[in-house]
Amino acid sequence: MQIAEQKKKSNIAEYILYMYQVEDVIRGYNFDLDRIMEHYVRPQLADDSFMPTYRKWYSGLIIQMKSEKIEKVGHLLLIQEILIELTYLHNTLINLMENDKYKNIFNAASDFLEEFKSKSDLQKKNQVEVAFHAMYMKLLLKIQKKEISPASEEAFDTMRMMLAYLSRAYVKMKEGDLDFLNN
Repeated sequence: MQIAEQKKKSNIAEYILYMYQVEDVIRGYNFDLDRIMEHYVRPQLADDSFMPTYRKWYSGLIIQMKSEKIEKVGHLLLIQEILIELTYLHNTLINLMENDKYKNIFNAASDFLEEFKSKSDLQKKNQVEVAFHAMYMKLLLKIQKKEISPASEEAFDTMRMMLAYLSRAYVKMKEGDLDFLNN
């Protein structure tokens, strides 16, 4: 919970990936709050004084996921809303602001995004969502200690750079420091 709040303020991409993982943890424990607390949360805490706060947070997420009917697949509406904001920002940087640096970063990732999209079940997703799914896949591969080929690593790296730039621009936008009129 504290990790999520820190990431949400400082790096929105890391926050989204973290929340994808939390959603999967909740699903992996079949929405059993007691098991999540005992086997997943408690081993990560320095002391048990934070347990009530985490219990309340996970309980709220479980209720949200059930009410939003994303028990099997899908993401929380609050995450989807951020993805929409990031997509609008992505389009604004490319089309309205004509941000050359971001355009170059995106162009470097574009072919990899299309390739990943074609090999996955993400045909209806935009480039920003595809990049997040690719980065989450990389995270899962690393957690499982699976080898990532150099070609895949290159593809992931271009998408990582795209999301990193977008994340920094998102923070600036939220702080009111992104000037959409003067590029």
